[in-house]
Amino acid sequence: MKWMIGKDNINVLKKKVAVTGFLTVLMLSFLFVIFPVKTYATENGTYSTDRTGTANPATGISSNLTGSSENRTNVTKPGASDSADDLKKLNIANSVTVTYDNGNGSLNGALRIMITLTLIALAPTLIMMMTSFTRIIIVLHFTRTALNTQTVPPNQVMIGLALFLTFFIMQPTMTAVYNQAVVPFEAGQIDQQEAYETAMKPIRAFMYPQTQKKDVVLFMEISGKSWDGKLDSIPNMVLVPSFIVSELRTAFIIGFLIYIPFIVIDMVVASVLMSMGMMMLPPTTISMPFKILLFILADGWNLIIGSLVKTFY
Repeated sequence: MKWMIGKDNINVLKKKVAVTGFLTVLMLSFLFVIFPVKTYATENGTYSTDRTGTANPATGISSNLTGSSENRTNVTKPGASDSADDLKKLNIANSVTVTYDNGNGSLNGALRIMITLTLIALAPTLIMMMTSFTRIIIVLHFTRTALNTQTVPPNQVMIGLALFLTFFIMQPTMTAVYNQAVVPFEAGQIDQQEAYETAMKPIRAFMYPQTQKKDVVLFMEISGKSWDGKLDSIPNMVLVPSFIVSELRTAFIIGFLIYIPFIVIDMVVASVLMSMGMMMLPPTTISMPFKILLFILADGWNLIIGSLVKTFY
């Protein structure tokens, strides 16, 4: 029996190794496909390894290498070419030169995929730090806790609702970023640095009205900089944390206001139960149906979502 168990384990291990090897080969093949690298050979074949800097008697071709030590140096600085044809004039013996889209200045498909994957990896941080998502998700959690419904609505529903509300609120800002930064950059009218600065202007214009001045002053003092009270003088490294702190404060204030009517219901139910001598019965169990009834009669979701979205306008 022990031998049979060991044999089964070996078979399972072999299957796992085979699957892992297949996935590894598949992944490497995928990387080679989406990240093609073009290399350009010299016109006259391979240079000799003669380090004297003179022509090789066997081939009559200069080595383009200087010095007589083991350290090889390039005559032409690597990466100094502007097009694919210029690569033929460079000594690329000790360097790797990668070009994309034949050097015409536009992004090819592989580079677009890499940039897209990078943005997807950074998307959660960007959504939480520089949009309305933080305030919305905190208020929704306060609402669920005040109702004492534990897991209703579930986290997936709350996060999905927060995301769509964030897209709704941020739609004018994202449209401005696309029209003012992405479109000119794709057309080659502006460079990367100018595109970044242009894209940050609508985002900064959204964050600044939602940020309290005392938070900006706090982080400006921590960074050792002075502030003249204008948006242009606030660096991004100060504006973003100031915005986050202000969002947390605002969300907690709204959450406290949502808690007040439900706390009153808990106090009334607890007082009634104590007067009836039913001290062993948890007040939260009895008060939860009354909370839900109050929330339904007041059309709570419409009231909370509507008021929450209007705080950004």
